[in-house]
Amino acid sequence: MRDVIGVIPAGGYAARVSPLPCSKELYPLGLRSTKDGPRSRPKVVSHYLLEKMRTAGITKAYFVLRPGKWDIPAYFGDGTMVDMHLGYLILGLPFGVPFTLDQAYPFVKDSTVAFGFPDILFDSADPFGLLLERQERSGSDVTLGLCPATCPTSQEDRVDVNAAGDVAKIHLNPPESPLEYSWVVAVWMPRFTEFLHRYIHDRKTAGLETEVSAGHAIDAGIKAGLRVDSTVVSNSPYLDIGTPDGLRMALQRSAELL
Repeated sequence: MRDVIGVIPAGGYAARVSPLPCSKELYPLGLRSTKDGPRSRPKVVSHYLLEKMRTAGITKAYFVLRPGKWDIPAYFGDGTMVDMHLGYLILGLPFGVPFTLDQAYPFVKDSTVAFGFPDILFDSADPFGLLLERQERSGSDVTLGLCPATCPTSQEDRVDVNAAGDVAKIHLNPPESPLEYSWVVAVWMPRFTEFLHRYIHDRKTAGLETEVSAGHAIDAGIKAGLRVDSTVVSNSPYLDIGTPDGLRMALQRSAELL
């Protein structure tokens, strides 16, 4: 069994949905079962991502936090709630998700990394299991989990992918695109972790203080010759609760399940 470690970025300010009474990763959406009986405790949004990791047999994960988001470790603690071992790292430079992820480099550089956004919801029973199986077969450096884009003008990253699942390019938040798929989760091997570390080092050395996304880093890896593969993990678009429309829709769906 290879060592697979989850890395979860939680360094944002949730500016689009502020003010909130808690970190957006802890926004309650639904109820979870406990030893006290079914449907007896609130279930926060990031719990869904951790559940998906645990379903795939992943037992270790790091949250990377900005200073001040202490409610996240206070809530999840050592991970007993989700049957995982959780650790918490502190964000350095606030220039986007790749900088956040690189804070975990010393702890995950020799492991397979499972990556997901803690404020995004999507329908999939075992997405990380699918990705790990796909990566095992393909030997790719990065394997992306795809889902349909919301609509041609929805401005998610779009994935230029062929019928075999090979990814040629990530189109970053295009205003309009005919491409069918966006991406929502990923797993990657140590080769990409090293590439990401150099990518961040080069930006720091050059004094580039513009924000970059995870899609920027993955697309840069493709241009550098890394192999990026993909597989569909959901037949429905994802919901980003970090946007007002996404939060509204998530709350509506949660209310329908109660």
